[in-house]
Amino acid sequence: MAHATQEFGEWPLTRLMTEVVGSGHKSAEDMSREQAREALRRILADEPDHTTLGAFWLANRWKRNTPEELAAYADVMHEESVSSTAPDCDPVDCGANYDGKHTSALLGVGAGVVAAAAGTPVVTHSGDRVPTQKATAYKHVLDELGVRTDIEPAESAEMVDETGFGFYYQPAFNPGIDALHDRREMMGVRTFVNTIETLANPADADVHLGSFYHLAFAKKTTDLVAESDHASFSRVIMFQGMEGYDDIRPGYTKVAEWSPERFEDYEIETGEYGMDFEGDDLAVPDITADSAAITEAVLAGERHDEFADAIALNAAFRIYARRDVDSLEEGLETARDVIADGSAEAALEELRAF
Repeated sequence: MAHATQEFGEWPLTRLMTEVVGSGHKSAEDMSREQAREALRRILADEPDHTTLGAFWLANRWKRNTPEELAAYADVMHEESVSSTAPDCDPVDCGANYDGKHTSALLGVGAGVVAAAAGTPVVTHSGDRVPTQKATAYKHVLDELGVRTDIEPAESAEMVDETGFGFYYQPAFNPGIDALHDRREMMGVRTFVNTIETLANPADADVHLGSFYHLAFAKKTTDLVAESDHASFSRVIMFQGMEGYDDIRPGYTKVAEWSPERFEDYEIETGEYGMDFEGDDLAVPDITADSAAITEAVLAGERHDEFADAIALNAAFRIYARRDVDSLEEGLETARDVIADGSAEAALEELRAF
């Protein structure tokens, strides 16, 4: 029998691999909540050998984590790594995949600023070229727009209260997860860390907006929230996003809404909300620079094309998520109004001046 250590418990990753998760896709067993908690505590303390850590991450990927395991990981992340600082307002938390987009324009900055101009505060968070894709994320488009991103959580909270839009930088508010960057890069595939970091919720928001490839992932995410001791969300809205990001996919798209009382999923046709085009129409050659230029032009009212329609609908989802409107249709009308009257452009200038 394994001996408990003073700092951890009886389940080093090597034992978990041998006795629980490492026997293969069909025969591996799920971990208990305590086993999963101990595993991430060891990982954050840099206790496992790097080969063992890589094997453990891959075994978790093969067997597929349960919501209880993911909730345990998320709880340890909150307890031992996340430093949250809440603004006075209650924003919508937009936790898109940290490893970013590499094909289509990133529209969440524009959508978030439009929502902020409409009175719906929005918070985004990301790292810097996070594995595995190491592609364009929120930070990079904001940098290109001249918005400060390398800031401490208290400044991020102040940014939300002053401008309606806030950015929290992973190295500042979640240093334990950020410290795993090099090991994650060596893996070459996503791990459960890619899932839990999007739920770090550095602003202690009540509402989370996210995305998924398949509906089953949305259900697993909301089950994670329900199982977690630290996930403070009372409402989660997720949709099928482009490249797994929180930019809604054009066309026939699934949406999931969760509260502690119910889980509901439904379909929408984005053409009915002004997005009557294909996903390929949102592709750009330089994701960072082009996304920033598109954001500027749309918010200034200088573009009236597919990018403007996409930013407006994505803003509508953020406004609707916080229940500041009763329907997507009302949110879309509100988003278009604040672009037309110059409020969105003014909100971007306030953000730049922060």
